[in-house]
Amino acid sequence: MNERPHLAVVGAGPAGLAAALAAAGRGVRVTLIDSAAEAGGQFYRQTAAALGARRPQALHHQWRTWERLRDGLAVHIEAGRITHLTDHHVWFVERHDAPRGADGADGPGRVADGAGGFTAHALLGPEQEQPVAVRADAVLLATGGYEKVLPFPGWTLPGVVTAGGAQAMLKGGLVLPGRTAVVAGTGPLLMPVAAGLAAAGAKVAALVESADPRAFVRHARTLAAQPATSAAKLAEGAQYAAELARHRVRTLVHHTVVAAHGSGRLEAVTVAALDGDGRIRPGTERRIPCDSLAVGHGMLPHTDLAQALGCRLDGLNVAVDDEQRTDVPGVWAAGETTGIGGAVLSMAEGRIAGLSIAARLDSRTPDVRSYQAAAKARTGLREFFAALEAVYAPPAHWTEQITDDTVVCRCEEVPASAIREAVDELGAGDVRTVKLLTRAGMGWCQGRMCGPAVAGLAGCAPEPSRRPFARPVPLGVLARAGETDDQGNVTAY
Repeated sequence: MNERPHLAVVGAGPAGLAAALAAAGRGVRVTLIDSAAEAGGQFYRQTAAALGARRPQALHHQWRTWERLRDGLAVHIEAGRITHLTDHHVWFVERHDAPRGADGADGPGRVADGAGGFTAHALLGPEQEQPVAVRADAVLLATGGYEKVLPFPGWTLPGVVTAGGAQAMLKGGLVLPGRTAVVAGTGPLLMPVAAGLAAAGAKVAALVESADPRAFVRHARTLAAQPATSAAKLAEGAQYAAELARHRVRTLVHHTVVAAHGSGRLEAVTVAALDGDGRIRPGTERRIPCDSLAVGHGMLPHTDLAQALGCRLDGLNVAVDDEQRTDVPGVWAAGETTGIGGAVLSMAEGRIAGLSIAARLDSRTPDVRSYQAAAKARTGLREFFAALEAVYAPPAHWTEQITDDTVVCRCEEVPASAIREAVDELGAGDVRTVKLLTRAGMGWCQGRMCGPAVAGLAGCAPEPSRRPFARPVPLGVLARAGETDDQGNVTAY
């Protein structure tokens, strides 16, 4: 009797959880691999158990949805259908050649489109030194996204954090980034971050949003075409707005942070209004005292593992078909890695992927009726968030605010002047050339933090950087990769 087909899901956020539950419910053996200590991803980041949070639901939106995901995961783990590996940091997914029988046919009970199985290589624990290998017949990449932050003078001061970082500190550690905060940038994440900080006891001196409210009017037709989604998001926004009003948080729309100030740490920020072209309006600058600044300008998808596998990208996103399949046989992708769109869209994509994988691993074509509702939700949500992305675009002339001495690449301490010199005097016209001439993007984060800023200063479109590995790997781990034990077996789940 053949062993049940095995799926490796990388990422235990909303997309990964939805996919794991859907596939396990159809008889697939699932290994859920995640770098966090508990499932949930960034959206449902859990407070450390040792802190003894009495009302963790107060820190979250859509808590009942999380309870269903959490309880479903527990049931499948108890039944042995899902293995949940926490503190496992996947750095590479290895693709194997398809095994062929004597007659040249693919083996039974596996993906019949040329996939020969995979090994997900991970590093275990906070020190990330012990290697672990997970063998699987198919892989789902649900690696989420990361924040885009555009630099400005003073952004390296202690006390300046990303908006998502402030939220993670609050959700995961019950810690405030400061007592008096300013939340700034652009995007739908700012309101829940400001409301969460205020509810937790911080004084939020201002919410500074650079988007122009008139942009919503220009996209009214697209937004109105999705009435259910628009109504839900409008109600959600109204709830946050009421929370901000209750805490007397001042909201400044079509404004931006000009600079952060402080001696040794953040003491104040200067903000200013924007004109119709996205430039600073002279004379509108105002200084706001604060000891913390949570700033963000949207999100970007994590595509490192997908690119290393050779998956095609659509712009900055992993390209997928209607079943969430990539163009690499045996590899699916779901959630923010295929396009930023929030938890509800991620769960819809995850469910579609999980059902598709279960059918394909059983050599069947999936019944589209099994995920019809999820597919309909996916279509509407993708259109809705495409419109939001246009509304919440950063100010058109944000690079003009960056002074020459502003550090752009924090890892390598590369100032804006070096990047401008590489472009204006040395002829660099793309991010890679700037990187070679200035070292911008060669540091620990490998350009994840500074990439959009370097592209903006270079006057070119952002482009994903193809890296061989998704995270730094000790040389000793690389040297031992693929080693076998005394019986000739690779240590693997």
